[in-house]
Amino acid sequence: MKILILGAGKMGSFFIDLLSFEHEVAVYERDPQRMRFTYNCQRFTQLEEIRGFKPELLINAVTLKYTIPVFEEVMPYLPQDCIISDISSVKTDLKEFYEKSGCRYVSTHPMFGPTFANLHQLSEENAIIISEGDYMGRIFFKDLYQKLGLNIYEYTFEEHDKTVAYSLSIPFVSTFVFAAVMKHQDAPGTTFKRHMKIAKGVLNEDDYLLQEILFNPYTHDQVAQIRTELKELLEIIDNKDAQGMKGYLTKIRENVKRDIEIKK
Repeated sequence: MKILILGAGKMGSFFIDLLSFEHEVAVYERDPQRMRFTYNCQRFTQLEEIRGFKPELLINAVTLKYTIPVFEEVMPYLPQDCIISDISSVKTDLKEFYEKSGCRYVSTHPMFGPTFANLHQLSEENAIIISEGDYMGRIFFKDLYQKLGLNIYEYTFEEHDKTVAYSLSIPFVSTFVFAAVMKHQDAPGTTFKRHMKIAKGVLNEDDYLLQEILFNPYTHDQVAQIRTELKELLEIIDNKDAQGMKGYLTKIRENVKRDIEIKK
């Protein structure tokens, strides 16, 4: 299959490496410097080169802020039957865009990134395939993600955004709070160092991505739960309520235990 990848960033390069040995792959990137470490693929910096390549599948891997604008830029140069796709972690406005485009499309979300994941060992990582896309496009990505050993889930656009609001906004906000109150430690403990590593990774993400995740319409209710829990925990601390603390620890341990059992 002839596959065009938009963007030679971290995830774009990952998909180039992943696909280029079984497919004819090209990458479109306006900044030639970003393509200097790509190999086994054609490198395009001009839109007319896309027309000549005639891709059968397009994977949009640019920064979230530019996903739709770049789609709109390249679509006049694509064959009519080309399947367009994105791997965005936030799907806001994408459903409407796809439906208006008149193109075959597929939308997926590999729920991992180069910051934390071991890209050579992904058996504990997940991927979401949006069920509202083109059947053949969904089959392609399902087969690809199965080969990577990913756990695959199929959600609608709405279900996806609800899942992201929970799985990303809660850890992101928790990390923000930690980073906001932390102070330098000359001799940090193990737990502090682990939280610091997570904070550095999260804060290394694109500002627009963090903004869009937190501005997800389903995020507010998830973050409000943090406020409720903090209020309860603060009352236990202020009252030095040993029994209340024991009950609270039992509750949260049960939550963690339940999640582990579900994964099994």
